[in-house]
Amino acid sequence: MQLDEQQITADITRKEFFARCRDGLLLLLFGDRVSVSASALGMGYPASLLTTAHTINKDMTITCFIRYEIDPYQREAFKEYAENWGHIIPRCGGRLVGYFLPYEGTNNVAWGLIAFDSLASYEAYRKKLKADPEARRNFETAVAKRVILREERTFVEVVDGTFNVSAAPGQAK
Repeated sequence: MQLDEQQITADITRKEFFARCRDGLLLLLFGDRVSVSASALGMGYPASLLTTAHTINKDMTITCFIRYEIDPYQREAFKEYAENWGHIIPRCGGRLVGYFLPYEGTNNVAWGLIAFDSLASYEAYRKKLKADPEARRNFETAVAKRVILREERTFVEVVDGTFNVSAAPGQAK
């Protein structure tokens, strides 16, 4: 982390930090369909109040929510593992929402989120992934280094009317 990033992090509250994480995730999920204002700090972060009432994303029918139990002493190795998926997953047909490392609190849990149009799309993605030499190398490296101790996959869907709902103007900040 660079000095500027440390100063920015020190100047925001925990609530603001998690609001920015949420908004960044929503921006990744919905892309240009979400209109986001500049942050109150003017640092280029998404604002905590999204200016859209859109609640359904037809491009994201299901999301594979992966919970990893990682070796906390291998955080950098997991980060490299996750970064490698940044170009492998889209090439194989998944929509990478993102990988998330522990920041504060529990230091041995990380997450990965990958969206698909359907379970059939996920199955096609898995076949491509198994045939991809770079994907296989990434898996093999993580196994050899024992970076991931446990992995759980859950498939989730958005409940219409409950996700990405903006607060009424002047209500929540």
